Amino acid sequence: MPTLEQNRQLWSESFDWSHQGDRWSAKWGGVDMQWHGTLLPRIHAFLPTGAILEIAAGYGRWSQYLKDLCDHLILIDMQEHCIDACRQRFADETHIEFYVNDGRSLDMVADNSVDFVFSFDSLVHADSSVIEAYLEQLASKLTPDGVGFFHHSNLGAYPHYFSLTTRLPMPIRDRIYRYGLADKDHWRDPGMTAEKFCQIAARYGLQCIGQELVNWSARRQIDCFTTFCKEGSIWSRPNVVVRNPQFMDEVQRWGELAQLYSDTSWARMAKT
Repeated sequence: MPTLEQNRQLWSESFDWSHQGDRWSAKWGGVDMQWHGTLLPRIHAFLPTGAILEIAAGYGRWSQYLKDLCDHLILIDMQEHCIDACRQRFADETHIEFYVNDGRSLDMVADNSVDFVFSFDSLVHADSSVIEAYLEQLASKLTPDGVGFFHHSNLGAYPHYFSLTTRLPMPIRDRIYRYGLADKDHWRDPGMTAEKFCQIAARYGLQCIGQELVNWSARRQIDCFTTFCKEGSIWSRPNVVVRNPQFMDEVQRWGELAQLYSDTSWARMAKT
């Protein structure tokens, strides 16, 4: 299970950040294609807005888009070098605040101040205690009609499968992974599920209003995109859960289209 300390060590300055996180968008054909093809369609209903909080901002892979969709942007990360990189990247922006936290605290954020909170491709590596810490605080940080969108683990929905594969001897496991005969856990938390997220949220007066279970680089839907709000919000509704076992097909399609439509494809054409 990826602990907070393991995350702190893995994503430290010793990690190769020369790509600024962009390499994790390669299957989409680049960051721009992933944002416009996968992310923006899932959150567009809540944007633009007043104040956005991004948790685990990294080097600003998503911040570069969020900054143009709000009056005030708050970027938080537990890695000081990530926040330093964001400060440098967005040095000309006057509406952005930058904070280093301990990986679970939102003390620097004012109560009743966040209209939209976002975290993608980061908290998916966090355990359930970190998710709970953030949700508990967001219950007071969100405005009455504030909304959240979190990408988190759903690995716990398959306890028997992954407990079996992880018990296999490493040489056998490597071989079946190499031939695509089994799913990797991709360093997800086996104690986190879509259902558990909703249970945690409910403890603090929050509610899930939409969950998409996706097969992130696997056949099984080991990840979840959860949209949530405060109880009684204008966005409040019964939770809508959608299983999307074709998510990676979507990713592949965007990757194919990138050669036509990505910003880098036009740059290449301009040079020839």
